[in-house]
Amino acid sequence: MVESKHWSARLFVILNYLIISLLALSCLIPLIHVLAVSLSSSAAATGGLVVLWPVDFTLESYAYVARRAAFWRSMLISLERVIVGVGLNMLFCIVCAYPLSKERQQFRFRTAYAWYFFITMLVSGGLIPLYMVVFQTGLTGTFWSLVIPGAVPVYNIILLLNFFRQTPRELEEAAIMDGASQWRILWQVYVPTSTAALATVALYSTVYHWNEWFNGILYLSSPDQYPLQSYLRTIVIDMKLTNMGANDWQALALVSDRTVKCAQIFLASIPMLILYPFLQRYFVKGLVLGSVKG
Repeated sequence: MVESKHWSARLFVILNYLIISLLALSCLIPLIHVLAVSLSSSAAATGGLVVLWPVDFTLESYAYVARRAAFWRSMLISLERVIVGVGLNMLFCIVCAYPLSKERQQFRFRTAYAWYFFITMLVSGGLIPLYMVVFQTGLTGTFWSLVIPGAVPVYNIILLLNFFRQTPRELEEAAIMDGASQWRILWQVYVPTSTAALATVALYSTVYHWNEWFNGILYLSSPDQYPLQSYLRTIVIDMKLTNMGANDWQALALVSDRTVKCAQIFLASIPMLILYPFLQRYFVKGLVLGSVKG
């Protein structure tokens, strides 16, 4: 018969659940508050009457946002950035991590190249040199300034190469005996067996490209080119009303700048809320397995 757990072990589990629940609530409550404000009337939001439940329920803020072409244009740019940026991140991470995962006998200068990549995590060239590089290469004012500067995320490379190093060498040896090239071994052996690590890296890259706002402000010259987070930053910090027409002023009689901001912020969070549950089951496994070996 299995003995029951000691009371201290049970207390430890209870405290863990309690702390995790509090942390989860601390992340969830602000989002609930934003949703409640976006669904409340202008007077209730302006008067600070909304906490976690809508007051004078209304969808006017979402109707107003639906008519804002700038919001949907910036969301489309962000979606394009995620598709292109994550694609480049995954490609470069895979082709960099694979040779770096080899033993020194197979790749003589593996350690030197690994340190070459790793040193960039410790020492940065600074904002001004980075801007000068982007400017001199002609990327400023273009969509590519959002994806090219961060196309090679070194942390993800390290995570992925540690996962590749745990792939059984017998699989590679069997593929070599069958006449497979290293390129074919990478895409038909290593990549299919690394689903958890690749999903983790893809999630990291997706969250980065979706949430990053500074590059849009720094490299793009026109607000019409801003991705969603850069656009939200401009309206949250400095909401400009100079370009509004007569219909917009009529709509603002039913909503407030706060309810509109909250509606746009909540809409911007929906894609990540939809995506995360599909990748969450790979997340912990990929993160743990990819960090076992050094």
